[in-house]
Amino acid sequence: MTSMALLACVGVDEEGFREVLAVEVAGSEKGAAYASLLRGLIDRGLKGVKLVVSDDHEGIKAAVAGELPRVGWQRCVVHFERNVLSCVAASSTAEVAQDLKAVFKVSREKTARALAEEFVEVYGKRFPKAVAVFEAGIGDALSYLGYPGSHHHARLRTTNVVERLFEEVKRRTRVVGVFPNETSASTLATEIALRSSEQWALKRYLTMDALKGIEKPNPQLSRH
Repeated sequence: MTSMALLACVGVDEEGFREVLAVEVAGSEKGAAYASLLRGLIDRGLKGVKLVVSDDHEGIKAAVAGELPRVGWQRCVVHFERNVLSCVAASSTAEVAQDLKAVFKVSREKTARALAEEFVEVYGKRFPKAVAVFEAGIGDALSYLGYPGSHHHARLRTTNVVERLFEEVKRRTRVVGVFPNETSASTLATEIALRSSEQWALKRYLTMDALKGIEKPNPQLSRH
């Protein structure tokens, strides 16, 4: 039995609706696989991408830098928080998590930066490894504040939309168990993704009018 990776991209179009852009089965989650996926999307006509939202995966970042130069990157806040908290003693996780989440609850960048500085001051000596992770990634984790309004912030700062898609794929594929070949696995995953796209078409995800005149609006490309 061979394990395969499932890669998926979700975009938000100029009208503000979500759409599954690609679902592919790959041998691994290496940078070459992501680069190939992005090249395929570009060949199919993908353009106007202003922001990519993902976890801190070196392969994804390298692929984006190579295939989508000058495109902004948002580090998923949920994954970022997990990365920071993984370096905190279990007995203090709840305390640190509360102050960490507070940084991302405000809508003004100035306030968020101030809270970030306070976080470093409070926990720098107690949890130096956690604070080192925090300082290295907080800039990318706050990229969403370059967009107006809490509505957009909540949509842009995480990969939740893709995570939910993957949860549904896992739920359905768990019933099957072992697939006879790569094609059968890809076919089922694509079918599930397309059904999600049909549901998404019924409700606008982002209000694009609010983004007009800003240099970083337009489609969101998100990945797990």
